[in-house]
Amino acid sequence: MSLPPLVEPAAELTVDEVRRYSRHLIIPDVGMAGQKRLKNAKVLCVGAGGLGSPALMYLAAAGVGTLGIVEFDTVDESNLQRQIIHGQSDIGRSKGESARASVLEINPFVNVVLHETRLDVDNVKEIFAQYDLIVDGTDNFATRYLVNDAAVLLGKPYVWGSIYRFDGQASVFWAEHGPCYRCLYPEAPPAGMVPSCSEGGVLGVLCASIGSVQVTEAIKLLTGIGEPLVGRLMIYDALEMQYRQVKVRKDPDCVLCGENPTVTDLIDYDAFCGVVSDEAQAAAIGSTITPKQLKQWQDDKEDIFLVDVREPGEYEIVSIPGAVLIPKGEFLMGDALERMPQDKKIVVHCKSGARSAEVLAVLHSAGFADAVHVGSGIIGWVNQIEPHKPVY
Repeated sequence: MSLPPLVEPAAELTVDEVRRYSRHLIIPDVGMAGQKRLKNAKVLCVGAGGLGSPALMYLAAAGVGTLGIVEFDTVDESNLQRQIIHGQSDIGRSKGESARASVLEINPFVNVVLHETRLDVDNVKEIFAQYDLIVDGTDNFATRYLVNDAAVLLGKPYVWGSIYRFDGQASVFWAEHGPCYRCLYPEAPPAGMVPSCSEGGVLGVLCASIGSVQVTEAIKLLTGIGEPLVGRLMIYDALEMQYRQVKVRKDPDCVLCGENPTVTDLIDYDAFCGVVSDEAQAAAIGSTITPKQLKQWQDDKEDIFLVDVREPGEYEIVSIPGAVLIPKGEFLMGDALERMPQDKKIVVHCKSGARSAEVLAVLHSAGFADAVHVGSGIIGWVNQIEPHKPVY
């Protein structure tokens, strides 16, 4: 469906701006009026990572007048494979500061507003209220539901994107004109069921593919041209080089934007998404060891069975000596339980402790009551025991 422009035009473009945006100005659908709307627009990008990088760069190049950046993290070397707004010299630097510097290098006419904070229920409404449009570049379900709910409650449209390995998705959610994210995904998947990019990986260039779609949708919304992805989910398969669309209808029973909403304010999103399930948290109490404890057991020749519950690709990068690879999914399906020895103490670990806690809950419920997990995972092992090994 066609929608009216989201913002009014700015009063004028300077001579320098006319030169800079000349290729936009000669497109009849954009023209002087459309470019003035972009200049007058205030767009917030949540995250300056994989999707946020191309989104911020192309929003800046397009001439969006005010760009907000919500980002609390620092640049890590593993980011550089896909987060192209950062460079080698930015490692260890604030991602927000790095992104702002890159944006201003692309377009000094952009006003960059930096929000160096973790988005949460206490600040999201105040931050969102300052902007016309939200571009969601987050990579976890708790923040996605937070962004959606805050946008609906404030009447703001937002452009959503998601990436994993070779697959990407994008849509526009605007409850005033169509469905919201909860209409598509009423419930978050069970804790640990859907791996993150840090667990399963992502093809770096996929970020550019989906990020550029997000910016295209943002420009269309701001200027009132074309037909935005409201009520449509775009799905991209990079291996097959195929795009397809799925219609998404507004759910009249949606708890947030439906006819009789039951969610009327922000909630506890970590609890809603089960960031770590109650069972996993309970299992970890009294059954968590440190990397140093594990190393001591190995040195003392304790009779343990050490299991790495990550994915094969992660195991190839770095592993703990003596660990047997059995991915978490095999425990959730029950297939791995028959491989567990009855006469050894079982120790499980993952990257940071979340997945191993879920596996620990499965083991305890299956009768392996003395099983333990390494709370800080292989990250803790590398930091404390083998600092020469890589951390991904």
